[in-house]
Amino acid sequence: MEVQETRVQTDRVLTIPNILSMARLVGVPLFLWLILRPVIDGHNSDGWALLVLALSGVSDYLDGKLARRWNQISSLGRLLDPAADRLYILSTLVGLTWREILPLWMTAALLAREAMLLVMVWILRRHGYPPPQVNFLGKAATFNLMYAFPLLLLSDGGGWLGSLAAIFGWAFAGWGTTLYWWAGILYVVQVRRLVKADRKSD
Repeated sequence: MEVQETRVQTDRVLTIPNILSMARLVGVPLFLWLILRPVIDGHNSDGWALLVLALSGVSDYLDGKLARRWNQISSLGRLLDPAADRLYILSTLVGLTWREILPLWMTAALLAREAMLLVMVWILRRHGYPPPQVNFLGKAATFNLMYAFPLLLLSDGGGWLGSLAAIFGWAFAGWGTTLYWWAGILYVVQVRRLVKADRKSD
């Protein structure tokens, strides 16, 4: 994460990028229900869950690209985009852990990192700094996890395709978790430096 201010280009709420981000947020409960359906009513809707996740990934790419191209970067968009990413990750963690596809230790590791980040955001706000902006390392971590989760979900189906999905899924999950924590630790270092500089200026 980088502590920097992205230039806001519009105060409009109903822009195409913001509408795409809102649609991604609306898809979160649908995705969670689809992924949990096998334990709720015994019906498997993993294919539909993967489709919702794929559409979310496409909209994630489009909302940022269109916001920059059409000069529609907004304060609301800066909040909606990372919120949607985190909610999809959280809902996938809940679903895969509930179905015992993802081990509890990995879920705990990812949630602990999120908790650490929330504390850092709170510290930043106390010192008057803006919310963090996602940097390349954070994007790479999210990229790996967003590939890992659908592959791990696919691996639950068994067969040669499930075995292949498990191999690549766990590889992406390992890299994603490592990068997630690496980005988090670097962010803690940045926050510590800012707080230290504030104390010296006082």
